[in-house]
Amino acid sequence: MDRISRVSFLATLGTSLVLAGLFGSRQRGVFAGTAAEGAELRIGGAVSTPLVLTVADLQKMPRKKLAVLNPHNKKTENYEGVLVEELLRRAGVPQGENLRGPALASYVLAEGADGYRVVFSLAELDSGIIDSDVMVADTMDGAALGEKQGPFRLVAPHEKRPARWVRMLKSIMVVRASVS
Repeated sequence: MDRISRVSFLATLGTSLVLAGLFGSRQRGVFAGTAAEGAELRIGGAVSTPLVLTVADLQKMPRKKLAVLNPHNKKTENYEGVLVEELLRRAGVPQGENLRGPALASYVLAEGADGYRVVFSLAELDSGIIDSDVMVADTMDGAALGEKQGPFRLVAPHEKRPARWVRMLKSIMVVRASVS
């Protein structure tokens, strides 16, 4: 291959690699602003209206801000998001005076992308019974949650330790306990 052909080939190859990198990055969310934009939170199970929510959907809902002391690093973290109670209300889960009888034996199973799962009784998430302030956070200290924490994080601010906090939250399922 002569020098001109070799330079032309290398220029074409370089351009192709740059374009492939750019268009490949588009699929991973680089051009969309954040990788979280394609993320979804599913709310289902024993609900009348299953939901599939994005970060943009949560940002349009009633928001709550909470300052929480992180017991690991002893620093205050400021979370913002939507109360789980609001998400369950939108999914048609009984609340307030309608949460009675067999519905009181229902629970919520929250699961992260890493397989970590926790349970809350439905009553623990109802402000008509207790003010738990359990929320699905999408920001911490004014910024979107990082890749290892979000884009959604279940935060239970009044618990003595964060054992039922779920990072990379992917689903909230309502389950009715069965009687054996």
